Amino acid sequence: MNRLLSLMLVSSLALLSTLSIYAKDSDAQMQALLSAPDRHANDRNRDKKSHPEVVLKMLNIGPGSVVLDVFGGGGYYSELSARMVGENGKVYLHNNKAYLNYVKKALDQRMQRINMPQLMPHLHEVDDMQFPENQADAAMIIMSFHDIFYDNSNNGWPQIDRQKFLGQIHQSLKSKGRFVIVDHDARPGKGATEAKSLHRLEKSVAISEIEAQGFKLVDESKILSNSADDMSKSVFDKEVRGKTNRYILAFEKR
Repeated sequence: MNRLLSLMLVSSLALLSTLSIYAKDSDAQMQALLSAPDRHANDRNRDKKSHPEVVLKMLNIGPGSVVLDVFGGGGYYSELSARMVGENGKVYLHNNKAYLNYVKKALDQRMQRINMPQLMPHLHEVDDMQFPENQADAAMIIMSFHDIFYDNSNNGWPQIDRQKFLGQIHQSLKSKGRFVIVDHDARPGKGATEAKSLHRLEKSVAISEIEAQGFKLVDESKILSNSADDMSKSVFDKEVRGKTNRYILAFEKR
């Protein structure tokens, strides 16, 4: 019995050592990706406040992966993902026409600057995003999940059918595929009532909405939490812009 326990202990220590080495290698690879000399200075500056190393790890992607960047805007995360998946992978940089109105210049500049065939702009409206079924390894919505609760029809943003919208993402993912969101938290009890006025969404509402559509919360990070943000101001207010209390949530397709 003592010999068996000794063997089990040795095996456990060997496994922990292997995992530690793998973690160090993974960290080194991530640092190399973020330090790539051809990345734009604006992206490097954003790294400091966005902590993409955390978000990318939670996506659980690698060479050959297929990634959906929904409401990907100017493509900051799309480019990073494209670097991770390599030429054998695919990254769908999704925008709808309303979003494109705000990000077109930045997106055009990025696409002119880089040469990554695996990064594909994907312009489609939210009622028919036309992602391939059961092929994506991961999907993300960064700082825009609250917009699916937003209604501003006069400015080209009608209320989104959230069940249909999330259903398309669910359908596009492989079994156990990851879905990661980052968003601005709202005050307890406010739910989605300030999604339009302050661009904030209470974390508990995001979780319940996503889990109701066939996902399970499997991980979260508080690295973007900020207790100094009382969450009473718009995320565009100069006092809190870039410093809001944010959550990072990772789900898996059930």
